Amino acid sequence: SESLMSTRTPTCTWAQRMDRILLTVDVQNVEKPSIQLTKDGRLVFSATTADATWALDLELYEPVDDQASKVSVTARNIFVMIMKTEEGPHWPRLMKAKGKTPPFIKIDWGRWKDEDEEDEEANKDAFDSQYDFADMASFADDAQAPDSDDEDLPDLES
Repeated sequence: SESLMSTRTPTCTWAQRMDRILLTVDVQNVEKPSIQLTKDGRLVFSATTADATWALDLELYEPVDDQASKVSVTARNIFVMIMKTEEGPHWPRLMKAKGKTPPFIKIDWGRWKDEDEEDEEANKDAFDSQYDFADMASFADDAQAPDSDDEDLPDLES
């Protein structure tokens, strides 16, 4: 019966970007999942599976934008995209409490990016959207034709 079921803490993996936290709650085939996220940075999760009741109560490092955050529940896991209140430096840790990270919280290395990688990616994206090398071929044809501004100019006097 349900009263005999133990309450267990799920393993969570997390990664972050400058504007969001990516949290995966590793519980499969959940029934009646309940997820609350408050703007002061508290995430409360509960669900049942065939053999257990799962519960999680996290106090996140900083307040979050609870309205912009999203949750996706699949048969494999629960994925929570927690939007930070503002874009900025990475949090030094997921939880508000200092000290050793609880054993059920792990880094999601598959999604992890360092801040400098993020900057490079943002710059790369901005750069990529400017021109494609294929477009450069048409400029090369123009370069063969003499142009009025190809004349020799006198040296600048110092």
